[in-house]
Amino acid sequence: MIGREFVAKVRRLARKRGIEVRFLSHRGKGSHGTLYYGRAFTRVKDRKAAIGKGLLAKMLDDLGIDPKDFAGGRP
Repeated sequence: MIGREFVAKVRRLARKRGIEVRFLSHRGKGSHGTLYYGRAFTRVKDRKAAIGKGLLAKMLDDLGIDPKDFAGGRP
């Protein structure tokens, strides 16, 4: 999964749950940005680069999203 796909998937999940999501590219160094999911947030590295399993798990934990809710097809 690349960063852009991660952000899109979080947006779909948030829409389903009625949670506000914002991505601020200016709140990060270089190609990084900050993704807000309600009051929680995480950093997203380059939206064109792949996200490893460990980093994906940490980002979901930062946002308070259960990996089971995130896995599979469209949330």
